[in-house]
Amino acid sequence: MNAILSEKGQVTIPKAIRDDLGLTPGAVLDFQEDHGVIIVRKIVGENPISAWRGRGSLPGGFAVMDYLAKARGE
Repeated sequence: MNAILSEKGQVTIPKAIRDDLGLTPGAVLDFQEDHGVIIVRKIVGENPISAWRGRGSLPGGFAVMDYLAKARGE
């Protein structure tokens, strides 16, 4: 896909790419140059799963392996 550089140095990222990458207004992008090639990366904040890691508890206070064994009827 091609895009045209505006007089202000702006480029519109094609909609298909924005949709595929989940780019929304306010998304932060990192630009780097490597031997004449422009590399653009989406900056992703903290992993949303890691914010919840360790916050859950299993019914009855079981350890994970004990709970799985009980759930499987072992």
